[in-house]
Amino acid sequence: MLKRPLGQTGLELPVLSFGASSLGQEFRKVDINEALKSVPTALECGLNFIDTSPFYGRGMSEVLLGVALRGIPRDSYILGTKLGRYSGKHFDFSARRVAESVDISLERMGVEYVDIMLCHDLEFVEMSQIVEETLPALREQQRLGKVKFVGVSGYPMKMFRYVLDRAPLDVVLSYNHYTLQNTMFGDLIPYLKEKRVGIMNAAPFSARLLTNDPLPPWHKATPLVRETAQKASKFCQDQGVDIAQLALQFSIANPDITTCVTGSANPARIRQWAEWAQKPLDTQLLTDVQKILAPIHNWYYTEGRPENNDPPV
Repeated sequence: MLKRPLGQTGLELPVLSFGASSLGQEFRKVDINEALKSVPTALECGLNFIDTSPFYGRGMSEVLLGVALRGIPRDSYILGTKLGRYSGKHFDFSARRVAESVDISLERMGVEYVDIMLCHDLEFVEMSQIVEETLPALREQQRLGKVKFVGVSGYPMKMFRYVLDRAPLDVVLSYNHYTLQNTMFGDLIPYLKEKRVGIMNAAPFSARLLTNDPLPPWHKATPLVRETAQKASKFCQDQGVDIAQLALQFSIANPDITTCVTGSANPARIRQWAEWAQKPLDTQLLTDVQKILAPIHNWYYTEGRPENNDPPV
C-alpha cells in the first residue's frame, strides 16, 4: 500500500486507511466474529492507520478494537480516535471531559497512547470553546504522552478555517467532501498546506451514496441527489465497473491528501478495497461519470449549528 507523509507529524499513513465506525454498527448490524476479523485483515492489506471514536456504537467500536488488537505489536499500526461527541445529542468538549475521554479511550483499546486525537464534530457546539478550552486541554494530554498529535474533524468546511485561523493544529479530517460528487475539501488544500497541517479525508463513498448498496436511513441526500447518483452507478455498471471502485480510486488519487479513511466489518470487502487501490484509475470513465454527477456537484447539507455551516447552495 502506497504511503504518504502526514503534514509535519513525521507519520506516514497508507493512502487507504481503516475506519472502525463499522465496528460500532453505524451502517448495519454486524457479526461480532466477522467484525473482529476485519481489523487484522485491514492490517494484512496495508491499511495500518485505524480511525475510530467513542461515538461509534457509543463505545462499542473502541471496545471491539481493544479486543481485536490484543497481541498485535503496537508499533505495527497507527491509531486515531476522537473526543467530544458521545451520542447523537450528547457533546462535551470541556477540559475535564477531555482528560476523562482520553483515559477511557486508552483503557477501552488497551493501549498507552494514541497517535492522533481529534475533536469530533465540533460544528454542533460553540466553536470558540474548542479554541479556548478543548485544544489547550488536549495539548496537555499531548505533553503527558497520551496523545501524539492533535486535530479536529467534522463536516462543514467553515469550521476548519475558523479553528486554524485561531489555533495551530497537527492534523484535520474531513468526510464526504472529497468524493466523485463533492470536491470542496480539495479547494481548501492550498489554505491547509499554508497552515502546514496534515490532511486526511474520509468516506469516499459518501455514506453509500456512491455504491450499489442501500443508503442508511439517516442519509440526508435529496431525491435529485439520489436519482443522479443512481444514474452514475448504472452507467458504471454498463461499463462493467462498480461505481464504488471508481469512487475509492478517485479519493486516494490526490497526492496532497495523505489518506482516505473507509471502513467495513466485512473482511472480504476490505480485501476488495485494497485490490482496487492497486488498480489504475480509468480517467475516461471518471470524466464520463463526473459529467453525469455535474448537476449535484458540491451539493452538501447542514450539519450541527447553522452558524457553523457554510452558506447554502
